[in-house]
Amino acid sequence: MLPSQSPAIFTVSRLNQTVRLLLEHEMGQVWISGEISNFTQPASGHWYFTLKDDTAQVRCAMFRNSNRRVTFRPQHGQQVLVRANITLYEPRGDYQIIVESMQPAGEGLLQQKYEQLKAKLQAEGLFDQQYKKPLPSPAHCVGVITSKTGAALHDILHVLKRRDPSLPVIIYPAAVQGDDAPGQIVRAIELANQRNECDVLIVGRGGGSLEDLWSFNDERVARAIFTSRIPVVSAVGHETDVTIADFVADLRAPTPSAAAEVVSRNQQELLRQVQSTRQRLEMAMDYYLANRTRRFTQIHHRLQQQHPQLRLARQQTMLERLQKRMSFALENQLKRTGQQQQRLTQRLNQQNPQPKIHRAQTRIQQLEYRLAETLRAQLSATRERFGNAVTHLEAVSPLSTLARGYSVTTATDGNVLKKVKQVKAGEMLTTRLEDGWIESEVKNIQPVKNRVKRCIKPARIQRVFSISSHARADRSNLLHHRLLTPATVDGSLDKELSFQ
Repeated sequence: MLPSQSPAIFTVSRLNQTVRLLLEHEMGQVWISGEISNFTQPASGHWYFTLKDDTAQVRCAMFRNSNRRVTFRPQHGQQVLVRANITLYEPRGDYQIIVESMQPAGEGLLQQKYEQLKAKLQAEGLFDQQYKKPLPSPAHCVGVITSKTGAALHDILHVLKRRDPSLPVIIYPAAVQGDDAPGQIVRAIELANQRNECDVLIVGRGGGSLEDLWSFNDERVARAIFTSRIPVVSAVGHETDVTIADFVADLRAPTPSAAAEVVSRNQQELLRQVQSTRQRLEMAMDYYLANRTRRFTQIHHRLQQQHPQLRLARQQTMLERLQKRMSFALENQLKRTGQQQQRLTQRLNQQNPQPKIHRAQTRIQQLEYRLAETLRAQLSATRERFGNAVTHLEAVSPLSTLARGYSVTTATDGNVLKKVKQVKAGEMLTTRLEDGWIESEVKNIQPVKNRVKRCIKPARIQRVFSISSHARADRSNLLHHRLLTPATVDGSLDKELSFQ
């Protein structure tokens, strides 16, 4: 019987319907952020997925008429922001949300804008190679558009000073992060083109996140770089950071320091080029003077042939020839002296004690190895002898006798029993086996009749052992024993063991 004031009783269908109405009317539409997982799209075109965070998850559905307005395809693991209604699927009682709209959250939205702008500008041809302006070589003045307090400006100026200290640099300061940054960058590019003071521009900043670099993904900045009459080198972030400005610029440098390397000349390389040019000019001048000298000599020789002082000229020619021979002899002597010095140096190197030291060290190492091997062999032999001794000791141990099935029985006074007349009925006996002791009570005594002894010389073996306390549990004290082995007529062995 139910009480008269019993609570309302719900059917399952009514319960699910009531919960659904409560959720839909009380909660209404809500904004939810989370990570997409288990995304599926069946043939119906609807989207089914799960939104989750670190500690919870909820099942979601987005019907075809809603998801066709989404400008991107959701991916597993993507963070999104959804506007949805909370409801309950009545047939199964499943709590879920019905998504009305979806957009990427955080960098996902920025990445989507980046891809959309990239596709738009690429379709317009702003990335085409035909519009890329060549960089001046060499540059006579460099303009830098970046933050006047950033590390990028310091890196650029440091590289330019190191490579080409005489190269003029004009800084057009502009914010590179924040809402005002795109406008300031555009105005700096326009100002540099109006003043026309430099023949190449570096536009960039240091590394950062996608939000930090977003100013260089602005459409206004991209179009300002494209319309600049002055060639522009983009140097935004690190090598892995790629912005829209990098695609539009005439040249992309992976870092601000690399951009400074590109637009500047290496002064040391220029000095080497000047020296090389000077050497070529000197060689050309020497060649020209040598030709003029030979020409003058030929003319002078013909004049001398017709001059009365011909003999003097011949003597002068002989003197020159002797001078050449003397120079040649001196050169040969110097060459021979150098060769002799090389031979002496080789002989000296052959007497170097270092190889002998190395051989001695090698011999020492070999002897050390042989000594170690000998010690190991002796230690192994000693261990083997010790093992054999232990085995022998165990073989003659009285405990080994017990292990073969024999036992030792003592009376209450501790004396070993040899004959049945030593005990009486009712006395307690203690029997020692291999693995322990047995206490028993004498119920009946039956002596062996007609026991015939035959005289056999007993073999007496006396051993004294000292066994350490940790070898076995049964050998905790010093053990002394004596073993007597007489033979009996029925072939059994009667062994007497005495322990202390």
